[in-house]
Order: sequence, then structure tokens, then C-alpha cells
Amino acid sequence: MRTAMVSREDAMEGHERPLYQVPTTHTVLGTPLQGPWPEGTRTVYLAMGCFWGAERIFWRLPGVVTTAAGYMGGYSPNPTYDEVCTGRTGHTEAVIVAYDPKQISLERILAEFWENHDPTQGNRQGNDVGTQYRSAVYWSDPADEALVRASREAFNAVVREHGFSDITTELAPATDAGTFYYAEGYHQQYLDKNPGGYCNHGPNGMSCPIGILRQDQLPAQTDIAPPSGS
Repeated sequence: MRTAMVSREDAMEGHERPLYQVPTTHTVLGTPLQGPWPEGTRTVYLAMGCFWGAERIFWRLPGVVTTAAGYMGGYSPNPTYDEVCTGRTGHTEAVIVAYDPKQISLERILAEFWENHDPTQGNRQGNDVGTQYRSAVYWSDPADEALVRASREAFNAVVREHGFSDITTELAPATDAGTFYYAEGYHQQYLDKNPGGYCNHGPNGMSCPIGILRQDQLPAQTDIAPPSGS
């Protein structure tokens, strides 16, 4: 396990092309994993530890078009799972969430993100230790940056009130984080294929304020129903 981020110079060389094929269709939603998606679909990339449980949280949300597990935020092109797990590619296990903004807001998606993992642990999530398990939000639309950062500050106040240290989640535009590399087929919708599989995600007992950018002051904490079974 590697708990310090590898440098670009020391990262694995990577591969010129993917070493495996990615499934075309989401096994739960029946939608394309890599598009094309309906006009107006937006995307955000979220990392919160093992991507198996993280992906399930988001595919259950109404208004989500598709989800997929992958690798992002690193240096080595076209990494494999085994390579990412060495910590020498620099990637974190991430999930792409493609969603219809007319049906679900980015704020709601971020609330589920903050509330279903511990974003204060740095390069780990529970017993999963390593830079590949770091928490991250990578936004696709530059207009989303203010909302993402405001969401982080709002939830940081909540975690501090509960006695935790500051949030360590990496925040960056997707253009800076680099390519999202889709993970191997067996990782996609893993907990649909393996209902009893490993999942370390679930409500952390804290509620994330929403409506952050539509009020002059932070709103009162709002309870958001957590996804069941995670």
C-alpha cells in the first residue's frame, strides 16, 4: 500500500491502448456506459474509496443516466486494476456519474457523496489504505466549481461540529485530473452481479446542507434519505 502520492516522474509508464474491453451497457439501468447519452446529460467524477459500493450509491438515484467504475487523477495511461492498486499510477478509484439535471441536481449528488463515506481520512477509507482510495470530486463544467467548493465548505463545518478533522477530499476540474479510464468489466456494477460482495459505504450519520448557492447564508442541515442496503 502506498500512502504518499507518486510523482509524475516515478509513475508507471502505462500503456498506449487499453488492455481490456469495457462493457457497452449498464447492467442495472440498461443505458450506455460510455455514451452517447441524451442531450443535456451532465457528468461528475467522484472517488470515495472502493468503487464497487460507491457506484451502487449513485445508480440508485432517480435522474442518474448511467454510472461506471474507473480510474482517474493519475499519470499512467490505460492502467489496469492491479497497477492502480500498487499506488504507482497515481489514480484513485472513481465513479463517473452521468445525470439529467432536470431530474436531479448536482447538489443532491454531492450530498450523497459526502454523507456516505468519511472524507477526512486522506489516503484511505476505513481499512482500505492507499492513494487509490483517496476521496475526490472532479467536475466537468467550470460553472460547477463554485457549487462543489461551497458544498465542501458547508459539509466541513458539519464534520468539525461532530469532532472530525478537516475534509481532505481532492477537488479539481476534470481537465486537470486527466482521463477517466473505465475499469475492467468485472468491476462494472459489481454489487449488482455480486449482491453479497464487499462494500464499506453507508451513511456516516451527518447531513450535508443543500441549496448552498441559492441563499445568502448556509441553510439548516437537511436530512437526505440514504440509499438502502449500502
